[in-house]
Amino acid sequence: MFDSLVIIPTYNEKENIEKIIRKVFSLDYTFELLIIDDGSPDGTATIVKELQEEFPALHLEERAGKLGLGTAYIHGFKWALEREYEYIFEMDADFSHNPKDLLKLRDACVNGADLAIGSRYVKGVNVVNWPMGRVLMSYFASMYVRFITGIKIQDATAGFKCYRRKVLETIPMDKIKFVGYAFQIEMKFTAIKYGFNVVEVPIIFTDRTEGTSKMSTRIFREAFLGVIQMKINSWFRNYKR
Repeated sequence: MFDSLVIIPTYNEKENIEKIIRKVFSLDYTFELLIIDDGSPDGTATIVKELQEEFPALHLEERAGKLGLGTAYIHGFKWALEREYEYIFEMDADFSHNPKDLLKLRDACVNGADLAIGSRYVKGVNVVNWPMGRVLMSYFASMYVRFITGIKIQDATAGFKCYRRKVLETIPMDKIKFVGYAFQIEMKFTAIKYGFNVVEVPIIFTDRTEGTSKMSTRIFREAFLGVIQMKINSWFRNYKR
């Protein structure tokens, strides 16, 4: 077993899943890979099972139905903590995150970061193929998060991250409430409240070319209202390690 695990949640990603798996396993460093599939009706999990015969470091957890991004990652975190991984990653299946950047995130944690974030906004706006409206929504969402919470993260909604094991051992997963993109904000906010060293690593984010985006107005609304709720709840929590 190797020390680094990449967690990729999937729902209907048959166009991308084999390509992303092969790309991760082609990197110069060996990462193990955990796919968490929420009952994709398009056969995503079947493709993963076929590839497991070729890649011993490929793991699959199947869940019954679409249960949300946040619960998928928490499932993956618990799976990882039951094993001896030191570096635990979040990454999308659709190539919006470049697998080569896994190496940069890992290096950041090896060199002192407790949580390394692949950031679209730490050096300008590094987004490719997004409509301007979505770029502005994402950019101003991070500004809104900084205003409400006081954290300094430039890309508060980023979903490309590397955690040191100790961060996930410290954060009580049963207190993480959000299941959509607000989950990404909540995990960063909580890590910072616990005093962990959170750094942003510049990446270029490229919108998917195959498959369908999972973004919805419900997810955006959860994030918008959830940030205020999260901040208020933090006043009544003890973040001592």
